[in-house]
Amino acid sequence: MSDFDEDDSGSERLDNLQQFFREDGRTIILPIDHGTAIPVPGLESPRALIETLNPHVDGYVVNLGLGIACLDLLEDKAICLRTDCYKPAFGENVDEGSFRLYSVDEASTIGANAVMNMCYTHHPNEVGIFRECAELIAESLECEIPVILESLPFGIGRSADYTLENIGFSMRVAAELGTDIVKTAYPTGASSDEFRALVDACFVPVIVLGGSAMGDDRALLTMVRNALDAGAVGIAIGRNVWQHRTPQRIAAALEAVVHDDASVDSALLLLK
Repeated sequence: MSDFDEDDSGSERLDNLQQFFREDGRTIILPIDHGTAIPVPGLESPRALIETLNPHVDGYVVNLGLGIACLDLLEDKAICLRTDCYKPAFGENVDEGSFRLYSVDEASTIGANAVMNMCYTHHPNEVGIFRECAELIAESLECEIPVILESLPFGIGRSADYTLENIGFSMRVAAELGTDIVKTAYPTGASSDEFRALVDACFVPVIVLGGSAMGDDRALLTMVRNALDAGAVGIAIGRNVWQHRTPQRIAAALEAVVHDDASVDSALLLLK
């Protein structure tokens, strides 16, 4: 894959990264790690969901407990362990943004190919979050387990703050900290050319998240098409898949766009 250093082609770290990618150099990752953060309608039966979607996705983001419970179903898929908890504000609870729970040691116990942690720029707890991300990256260098930083401005689900400037800075911060892959949001209202400028300025591969369920198949597939055209190497979309009225069909449509380079219109036909 051209996005990775060929000089490292024999390294265990690169081998782990490549587990997420097909021969076309792209990936579809399904996050099912929401159970520690927010209510999760659609994840009531995670084993059944994994069995349904396995033909269409390349890897999963899981919390440790779910990873252990479903390890047999994940045997042939890339596994990314969520190492933090990203709790939004609730009542009088302080918004910590994100806080570390696990390390690369726990990732090794379930055979994970990568770890994922939030990286919130401009968050009130930015100092603590940056330190925890840096510590995780330093740990990962000792055991060849790659890091994916989910880098967003201010906190989770703040689409009004997903400006080109804010997203671009979040991407660059994650790359500068030493992440192997950046997972971020597509900037609100941006064109593919505008996003490409951010991807070109980020010297590590970029994957795009989906966020809360859109309820608009064309909008979702258009966002993915634009992200890929801008140079993103894949997607990490959860709620827009497993909260969809037909999870298997939207997963197939996303697969067509990501791995078959399908147009939005042709991918929409798979939903009929």
